[in-house]
Amino acid sequence: MASSFGSLFRITTWGESHGGGVGVVIDGCPPRLPISLEAIQAELDRRRPGQSKITTQRKESDTVRILSGVNEDGLSLGTPISLLVMNEDQRSNDYNEMKDKYRPSHADFAYDQKFGIRAWQGGGRSSARETIGRVAAGAVAKMLLASLGVEVISFVERVHSISTEIDPLSVTIEDVESNIVRCPDLAAANQMIELIEKIRKEGNSIGGTIFTVAKGVPAGWGEPVFDKLEADLGKAILSLPACKGIEFGGGFGMTHLTGLEANDHYYSVANDTEIPDVATRTNHSGGIQGGISNGMPILIRSAFKPTATVLREQPTVDNQHQDTTLTGRGRHDPCVLPRAVPMVDAMVALVLADHALRQRALG
Repeated sequence: MASSFGSLFRITTWGESHGGGVGVVIDGCPPRLPISLEAIQAELDRRRPGQSKITTQRKESDTVRILSGVNEDGLSLGTPISLLVMNEDQRSNDYNEMKDKYRPSHADFAYDQKFGIRAWQGGGRSSARETIGRVAAGAVAKMLLASLGVEVISFVERVHSISTEIDPLSVTIEDVESNIVRCPDLAAANQMIELIEKIRKEGNSIGGTIFTVAKGVPAGWGEPVFDKLEADLGKAILSLPACKGIEFGGGFGMTHLTGLEANDHYYSVANDTEIPDVATRTNHSGGIQGGISNGMPILIRSAFKPTATVLREQPTVDNQHQDTTLTGRGRHDPCVLPRAVPMVDAMVALVLADHALRQRALG
């Protein structure tokens, strides 16, 4: 079972939803990078359950510990960095019925077919709790990127039919964190919150989209064939629970354009260097061309389906493949989007950090 991701900046996550704890080992972080425990904890606080009335009410502090790879002065040693978060509020009894019955649209049936065994208490590795390790590692990747002048910001763009038309390049992290749904458009955010609360009371769930902007990425990151930057970003984001789609720049909307309309047109930007910078007047490509960053902001939209667990009776089958019914129990997000924002941030940061080191290796 693959639990590692990345090439030079490589992470391995471990742990189950209802086990003793979860964590990550980061291998390849350069030495002498200032590592802030507070910044890692802040990212985990954005991801943790129980943070608002529109998220799962599982009570976890998600307090992180650094076990290795950082000295007493807070500098990375260049050796593996190990991060640990203990589980505190498991309620395995909520899942007793799921021991023999498959939850609709979950990984239960597929896991049984692949491994012949599964962690039915909470879903094990298929649970979003696995993403703690990703978010913690992503916080470290953000520290590396910040030293290179790169910033990654994600926000909730749409919940079901309610969306914002805000300029993504104008959004700040303060805007994102100004409300519990993490939409920087306050009017749209209030409508989203109202809808999520309504859906939660009905025992149902909804999905939507997250928009991500990576600013300050220099031209030249990425690879031209199999490890194209958008291919690695796509794999990273699509590996998150509930993510079902992704597009870059103009995305699927470009299928409605002609080549003249869709092409990004270059022009020179005068500066004090011998070779002028090159920019584009448009960014339909989303900052990536030929699998390599072109110096423009990287623009990504990712789609997340409604949470699979709903508190309604539904038809399913048991592990003997007999028809039965199942009513969802436990504590679950009626909409994954607010907590998915730091997860998307983390995966984008991990890919960019990896490609930054790969570009550095070229000399």
